[in-house]
Amino acid sequence: MPSTRSPDVTPEPDQATVAGAPPVRDDLSITAAEVKALVQEGRLAEARERFADIVGREQRRASRIAYHFLRDGADADEAVQDAFLKVFSHISSFREDLPFEVWFTRILINGCLDRQKARRRRARWIVPVTEPADDDRYGLEGMADGGPSPEERLVRRDERRRLAAAVGSLRGRQRTVFLLCHVDGRSPREVGALTGLNESTVRVHLFRAVRKLRTMLEDTRDTN
Repeated sequence: MPSTRSPDVTPEPDQATVAGAPPVRDDLSITAAEVKALVQEGRLAEARERFADIVGREQRRASRIAYHFLRDGADADEAVQDAFLKVFSHISSFREDLPFEVWFTRILINGCLDRQKARRRRARWIVPVTEPADDDRYGLEGMADGGPSPEERLVRRDERRRLAAAVGSLRGRQRTVFLLCHVDGRSPREVGALTGLNESTVRVHLFRAVRKLRTMLEDTRDTN
């Protein structure tokens, strides 16, 4: 069972907030504020209906992030569902001066990390990399079919598996930073806001993660 610790619902203010800038009013944050108001007014049915808009917009991105933390489609789906449930149940704690996406992503990542810890407690073997058909569901390893030969497909499949295995070997902040930058397409500054790290620390973790991945991939090529 995943850890039951409370989700991270109080992200630290960013520099813009500290400087007294106007609240962030992106579309997701506006919708979240509307859901929060409906919940506080006791209009739960309307709140759930409005929250469905957030789920629809964030589902694919959240699934992609969760999958690349957990490397298992079913486990990723459960982590995403759990994150949405936690967000809705704690919506009254949502700070409207911060982006909703930052708050939600922190809760999702914390949930994935809890599941990883629970998995390590249950088993002492390495979880095998899933088949490429499942990878394509979430989009990182999938490659467009431009008509390669069967031999080329085998080479590409092997490269995707080696990359997935190398990423899976990253631990802690290196893996989190790498996934947010290269899977979710975030800048180091955005990753800092999502994780609570300063930008320079994010860049250090990213540099070390990339260097480690290059070394591992070169080593696997040499042994093949």
